[in-house]
Amino acid sequence: MSETNGNGKLYKLDNVSRVFRVGSQEVRAVDAIDLDIDRGEFVAVQGPSGSGKSTLLQLLGALDKPTGGSLSFDGRELTKLGQGDLTKVRSRDIGFIFQTFNLIPTLTAEENVELAMVPIGLNRGKRRARGTDLLEQVGLASRSKHLPSKLSGGEQQRVAIARALANEPRVLLADEPTGNLDSQTADEVVAILRKLSAERDVTVVLVTHADEVAQRASRRLRMRDGKLLDQPAPGLS
Repeated sequence: MSETNGNGKLYKLDNVSRVFRVGSQEVRAVDAIDLDIDRGEFVAVQGPSGSGKSTLLQLLGALDKPTGGSLSFDGRELTKLGQGDLTKVRSRDIGFIFQTFNLIPTLTAEENVELAMVPIGLNRGKRRARGTDLLEQVGLASRSKHLPSKLSGGEQQRVAIARALANEPRVLLADEPTGNLDSQTADEVVAILRKLSAERDVTVVLVTHADEVAQRASRRLRMRDGKLLDQPAPGLS
């Protein structure tokens, strides 16, 4: 885990926009957003399809760059970093969870988790120990030797959460992580995210259509047409 900048703010967005050109048309997927996200917050982002919430998540994850404005992560201006530095930020500081689990089907649960640690140079013994601990934290210690095809949807998403935590990131970005799950399993997954956020001081930013999921967050943001609607400040929702 990287050193922090000494205050509670993890993300700071000032007038951030992401504009795409489609032929002669401009599409403002993210439109002049101002947003602060504190370390350890659990933030849900809601909005209809096409509102810009997934594009916002990509910007927060350094998977894309704004076309306007300033986006800082832990005091570093992401828009000014080169690809090499952005890759380091993504691999060391940010964990990603998606609606589709994206597990490698020929690897066991523990092997899927361990694979995420290879780029940071951990030896096999440390990878195995950390992977075992993470699978235990998400309630899958007894299923660590199973292939994804032998796991339920909820279990596969738990493996994906453990994998996202493998490099001890400071933020988890989750794009519709409960979209393919039944309501009970979705509740269990959100409970795991809340627990991990609280115990590890990990910031979670979760995109969802589901009110029952968003209600579990410490702060809810709503987007429409690329803009954030009226929002509470950190810690006030």
